[in-house]
Amino acid sequence: MRALLLACALPWLAGCDTIAYYGQAIGGHFAIMAAARPVETWLADPETPAPLRDRLETARRIRAFASSALSLPDNASYTSYADLGRPFVVWNVFAAAEFSVQPRPECFPFTGCVGYRGFFSLEAAQRHAAQLAAAGFDVHVGGVPAYSTLGWFDDPLLSSFIGYSDAQLARLLFHELAHQVAYARDDTMFNESFAVVVEEEGVRRWLAAEGRSAELQAFRELQARRRLYAQKVKDLRDELAALYASDLPPEAKRARKAEGFAKLRAEYPRTVPAQPSNAFLVSVALYTELVPQFEALLRESGSLEAFYARVRELAATTKADRPFFGTPAARAGARTTPRD
Repeated sequence: MRALLLACALPWLAGCDTIAYYGQAIGGHFAIMAAARPVETWLADPETPAPLRDRLETARRIRAFASSALSLPDNASYTSYADLGRPFVVWNVFAAAEFSVQPRPECFPFTGCVGYRGFFSLEAAQRHAAQLAAAGFDVHVGGVPAYSTLGWFDDPLLSSFIGYSDAQLARLLFHELAHQVAYARDDTMFNESFAVVVEEEGVRRWLAAEGRSAELQAFRELQARRRLYAQKVKDLRDELAALYASDLPPEAKRARKAEGFAKLRAEYPRTVPAQPSNAFLVSVALYTELVPQFEALLRESGSLEAFYARVRELAATTKADRPFFGTPAARAGARTTPRD
């Protein structure tokens, strides 16, 4: 029935390229579902390698904690495993105009508009990115180890992330399960920032419950470094937003843009691309920029259950009704019609 609903959406879409995109998305997802086997089957199989067996046991323990201690959905998600044979499950293409720090929206049935478009092959993602670049957009392609179907399907554990360290595996599972708790249409930044707060709180609680104080301290230090990085990206994004809104000529804007990226790249040469790209800033901001607001809401709520309830209430409103979730510059990207 779910496959039929997705397929029925195709006639509403315009253009062969769009239909082809949905075809690869549906086909890619169902190929993964077909490859998934229950974790118990993998554990009972004597051919299962010992390292994989260990990771699956750990994932099963994390999954149980997610529902029993974090009030995350208690369903069949992440109770099966699929070997993809590739490093990422999908590749996301982010795009933004040359003089804009807002994402180019991609709109779909059921889920609404998001700030990227995902592909099940790197080649397809690169072709789409090249088309957008030729049309004058800044583009950024990033590999993604996991995605959520928002509870429509029983999402499996994947080879693209099963080898992560215990803390990072827990972080990812808590993040993806959080998307099943609350989802706001047309607001990727809201959804991803909420899931980041759930993942961080969940990992801290899980490591503490397991008595792994050294790993908990290491996780906190890693998160502090990531938070600093996100702030540096936000600072540049805010600086460029003001620059793009100014009356300077395009040549001056390009020069100042290049200078800003050069400074950020000097600090983070491994993560910041050499080519200045607003789309790269978008790819970071969508996951981090509203984290402080959600952290404050969690503190005010007093419990995870109350926090989830308040987030669900906010998600049911429109973006305009929750303006306190972000600066005017960050939230200025009200829904627009994407260019084909």
